Amino acid sequence: MTEAVNGVRLDIDAAVAIVTLDAPPVNALGLDSYQEIARIFDRLSDDQTVRSIILTAAGKVFSAGVDMKKRAQSVKNDGDTWAYLRAARESFYAIRECKKPVVAAINGVALGAGFGLAAHCDILIASETASVGLPEIDVGLMGGGTVVQAMFSPSTARRMLFMGYRMPAAELYRLGQVEACVAPEVLIETAMGFARVLAAKSPTAMRYAKQVMNTISEMPARESYRFEQNMTAELSKSADAREAIAAFMEKRPPVFTGS
Repeated sequence: MTEAVNGVRLDIDAAVAIVTLDAPPVNALGLDSYQEIARIFDRLSDDQTVRSIILTAAGKVFSAGVDMKKRAQSVKNDGDTWAYLRAARESFYAIRECKKPVVAAINGVALGAGFGLAAHCDILIASETASVGLPEIDVGLMGGGTVVQAMFSPSTARRMLFMGYRMPAAELYRLGQVEACVAPEVLIETAMGFARVLAAKSPTAMRYAKQVMNTISEMPARESYRFEQNMTAELSKSADAREAIAAFMEKRPPVFTGS
């Protein structure tokens, strides 16, 4: 199935969903696209037929970030700025909090909010032509510090935020921030390879694993390990956990039901 609304396209192929930013020429983001991204990821979170997701973009640019013309149209009255910023934030967290693992296939330049979308995915891969950056400081805006602080050294994070430095895909790969840096023509094929491996895992275990990783990133070590162990105990009660053990003992592929 395929559907496209507000510059965002959704395709579902077996257990893998592909969410494509498709707003030519540079996939710039406005209030409507933020809302549509959040809606799609919330929907996929509950779709039992989908087990993994790819986020990518059409054309040669992943996203140029904020559509400044659309932003001006959306921010005219008191309170509009807060609503706009909230929509942007929630589109990021709809990806991060989605119950399914999300692979970012960064096909080109990802700037500002476009970089934010990719950074909130679980696994990142990039085309050799890709780069990421935060141009906000040059257009009277602010944002992205939380993203780059989590990904890079303090000096590099500040270089990106203060100077608008664009980091190329090769450097992202060298720093371990993307799992692969590949030729543009094999980017989606590579992303599908990751997505199919993820889709073959227990949906129940994956849901717990993603919840654990999202939660412990903000916890001290002792508390984070306790939380992880608690989730392990909960997972062990599931039918998928019992199936995983049985399949291992019987030397056969597991058949997971998500229960």
